[in-house]
Amino acid sequence: MSADAMRKFFAPRSVAVIGASAQAGKPGNVVVRNIRDNGFAGKIYLVNPRGGEIEGLPVLKSIGELPRGIDQAIVTLPAFATPQTVRSLAARGIEAIVLAASGFAEVDEMGEALQAELDAAIAETGVRVIGPNTTGHVSVPANFTSSFFPLGKVPRGKVSYVAQTGNFCGISLRHIMSAEHFGIARSIGLGNKADIEESDLLEYLGEDDETAAILMYLESIKTPRRFLKVARKVSRSKPVILLKGGASDEGAAAAVAHTGSLAADGRVVEGALAQAGVTRIHKYSQLFHVGKALDCMPLPAGRRVSFLSPSGAFTVTLTDICRGLDLSVPKLQETTRKRLQKYAPPFIRMRNPVDIFGSVGLHGYETAYGDALEAVLSDRNIDAAVVIMMLTTETGVPSFDFLVDAAKRHPAKPVYVTFMGQHEHNVAAKDWLEPRGVPCYMDVETPFEVLSILARCRENMRGR
Repeated sequence: MSADAMRKFFAPRSVAVIGASAQAGKPGNVVVRNIRDNGFAGKIYLVNPRGGEIEGLPVLKSIGELPRGIDQAIVTLPAFATPQTVRSLAARGIEAIVLAASGFAEVDEMGEALQAELDAAIAETGVRVIGPNTTGHVSVPANFTSSFFPLGKVPRGKVSYVAQTGNFCGISLRHIMSAEHFGIARSIGLGNKADIEESDLLEYLGEDDETAAILMYLESIKTPRRFLKVARKVSRSKPVILLKGGASDEGAAAAVAHTGSLAADGRVVEGALAQAGVTRIHKYSQLFHVGKALDCMPLPAGRRVSFLSPSGAFTVTLTDICRGLDLSVPKLQETTRKRLQKYAPPFIRMRNPVDIFGSVGLHGYETAYGDALEAVLSDRNIDAAVVIMMLTTETGVPSFDFLVDAAKRHPAKPVYVTFMGQHEHNVAAKDWLEPRGVPCYMDVETPFEVLSILARCRENMRGR
């Protein structure tokens, strides 16, 4: 895709909403509100046969009344009207189009025929299309979105998402905005991929200065050979993380019903993906867990982890989990071990993992945890650290500045935090730490899963 075509999608200077609506809650109304809520500074044109005014903006009665050369059009009309709308927009010189409608190949044979008609309209006119069957896309650096799912202002961050589901620019993005404390750069719902597909977007995001890492959810890969070639190039400098849906027979059948794509088409083996630098994940929630880590922490240099534990049970079970995840829990340098021993009761022999409970009882949270974290992050045998906090009203809730300060002093080593104890204190700690750049996970196993994924990502990027 040309740079100018991508510019029209991700940094438009003008946009037309075809099917704009005055009725609150309708897609043609929500998309206008979203565009304005995100502070879009360009020109907005609305089209509805009734004319009048919507959200304080004048409404044109037909596409033929639009001025020529508008950068992008967002179409919220029903599926049957889409092919002719594409032709009409092309006649006005609009080359970048987002198609929201569902009811195409993902539905039935009539839908397949309609998508074939849409494919023909795209080929005849030469326009570029995102969709159909998508809630659109988000481009935070341009203060722009084509999503018709109520979003409000989307926070800015360093990771970008490409998802073969419209809901990512809707429900999933709302989850990030409400349950997490990280932002995004771009997010694109591919939908049925009538035109623009994952390889186009991976190539664009690979060159995008606003994107530091790329996370993808795909049910099919339209052009596997091209995808692997592009991924091999992009992954030399940026993490590329992929959740591939439709791996099982039942999942493949669901993918057909979802986006009209046969998951078996373009299915590639894990080894080919890894050789191309792509790191696979296998849980939907990992799109958020890994995205959060990539937004604010570096990749681990290796698989060697230390963790600070307030429980002997955790030191045992989590060490087992690390082994199962191909993470190592190595011996610490003797100077590190002696430093840890300084604050520990004499009956506890400090080692990795670090049993911090006795030290906290003697010296308090800030001193015990703070010095221990500084010690393990300074150890040349350690690539990353996980801090397990035990928070209750009775045991007290510390200031967490020591965590932020330690992470800043060791910018090459990721620090993740997890919890055990009183839920409301855990949530409050997460709400305080994450806006300050320290990712937190509510299940104690999760940060280790993330570290394992990102250590594998680093190896894939290096070509092992």
